[in-house]
Amino acid sequence: MEQILLDTVDLQLLAQLQKDASLSNQALAARVHTSPPTCLRRVKRLHDAGLIERQIAILNPERLAATLGHGLTALIEITLDRQDADALDAFEARVAPDDAVQQCYRVSPGPDFILVVHAKDMPSYHALTQRLFTSNANVRNVKAFFSVKRSKFGAELSIT
Repeated sequence: MEQILLDTVDLQLLAQLQKDASLSNQALAARVHTSPPTCLRRVKRLHDAGLIERQIAILNPERLAATLGHGLTALIEITLDRQDADALDAFEARVAPDDAVQQCYRVSPGPDFILVVHAKDMPSYHALTQRLFTSNANVRNVKAFFSVKRSKFGAELSIT
């Protein structure tokens, strides 16, 4: 992977975009004290270099609950029988594409994976466990923790 050199303006752009990726190019340029064409070129360079993986909207589950229902958010510990590289890669490849899996972490020590999943209701969660865990002979242990309240949600990485 090609190394990219970041200067102060690049770091300011990354910090601002982590806080609010919906800023117009004009507003972003003003916040980092550069011209709009320079800002646009630099943001494109940061995207092309893979430093900006993607831009998303973070939805408020409390406000959506009136329309969609609260749903279930679970943090799930997964322990596999075999932990060789192929087994770990195979499990990741199985769970990562599933829409209910919001985050997947390979961890150590302890369980092999921590997943953050969201399901519409308990039957949907049960279907997810059948689809991803029960039918996988290499899954030894599944331990789920259900969220009763989200106090904080963030995705910002420290730039300093």
